[in-house]
Amino acid sequence: METKENLFANIKGQLIVSCQALPEEPLHSSFIMGRMAYAAMLGGAKGIRANSVEDISEIKKVVNLPIIGIIKRVYEDSGVIITPTMKEIDALYHEGVEIIAIDATDRTRPDKTTICEIFPMIREKYKEQLFMADCSTYEEAMKAYELGFDCIGTTLSGYTESTKGKRLPDVELAKRIVEDIPIPIIAEGGISTPEELTSMFNVGVHAAVVGTAITRPMEITKRFSEVIKEYSHKG
Repeated sequence: METKENLFANIKGQLIVSCQALPEEPLHSSFIMGRMAYAAMLGGAKGIRANSVEDISEIKKVVNLPIIGIIKRVYEDSGVIITPTMKEIDALYHEGVEIIAIDATDRTRPDKTTICEIFPMIREKYKEQLFMADCSTYEEAMKAYELGFDCIGTTLSGYTESTKGKRLPDVELAKRIVEDIPIPIIAEGGISTPEELTSMFNVGVHAAVVGTAITRPMEITKRFSEVIKEYSHKG
């Protein structure tokens, strides 16, 4: 694996494409996610974000790009689903990904801990692994920095109870944390157009993740269908 400095230098100012499909989605297939990642690479992506060991393993066969790995898993009594416990972290570490992304919100985790309690143990166990904090607020981002995460994402703004209804992408959040936190800030969440992507880079983010707008054709089709419905009603 390349050094931390090299990895972050190589993705600076670049696009990372999220290639994910959950079990209930039409494109749920490790093979298809591998082809998605390959298409993203050919299109100029410099990194991939992927969910599950199976998908990551397939993507690594066809793409030679750094991977931000996550495992989405739903546990009872917790809203934390992005790499929620040590079990998922262990699996991603053993599969081998450049960066492991973890929900770093202030919510209680499935094992009844908070990120402040669990992350020191995670860091102690995997000293050389790079970790990305998926945050929803400025306070969570600052806490993630203090805990020693290697990079911070705006991933969960708009997806937690306290940030519901936030206009996405959350350029304001990105701007604030870029100004105050001296580690790579990765814009993620709700970036739907090249113009929105530009607005994120204009406030100084290190890199940006785009997913739905590139790799989820069902959702993309819905957006166009909604426009047609509105047009029809006007007629």
